[in-house]
Amino acid sequence: MARRNPAEVLTGLVVLIAAAGFLVYAIANSGRAAVGAGYPLYAKFNNIAGLTVGSDVRLAGVKIGAVDSETVDPKTYLAEVRMTIRRGVELPKDSSIEVASESLLGGEYLAVQPGGDSETLQPGQSITITQGAVSLQDLLGKFIFSATNMVNAMTGSGGKGGGQPTQHGPASPGAQQP
Repeated sequence: MARRNPAEVLTGLVVLIAAAGFLVYAIANSGRAAVGAGYPLYAKFNNIAGLTVGSDVRLAGVKIGAVDSETVDPKTYLAEVRMTIRRGVELPKDSSIEVASESLLGGEYLAVQPGGDSETLQPGQSITITQGAVSLQDLLGKFIFSATNMVNAMTGSGGKGGGQPTQHGPASPGAQQP
């Protein structure tokens, strides 16, 4: 076996240390870091599909918190979400929150719409005005179903009757066309 040049070994060691440093930096600044000191709020939704622990809570597109936990309320069968909101961000009591999508490919977050109430939500309280996740598949199915019904209504088909009479087979010579 050939002997290793000490300069090559030292260079390889420096490269490995630099790579480990970049890895630590990337993990520490990945955007999923803890919000820090904050206060807990709760919200119940009928559907939180795609929302995960660690998802952002945003106000006007700015991250103000993160989702801490997701559970199902055994009495109402609604999804209950616990989130931590950054200290200094005071939300009016009549604020609303919805599960929003970052893109068509997914990546859900909670979008807060501030209300106009002069009283603010206190730690441990719930945001009561909520809207769950909207299923793209359900929307597409409704669109296709409504488009099919519209086409059927315009053409008179669809088994509901009341459409234009149809002629079967070739017309005989001298027969009047409707």
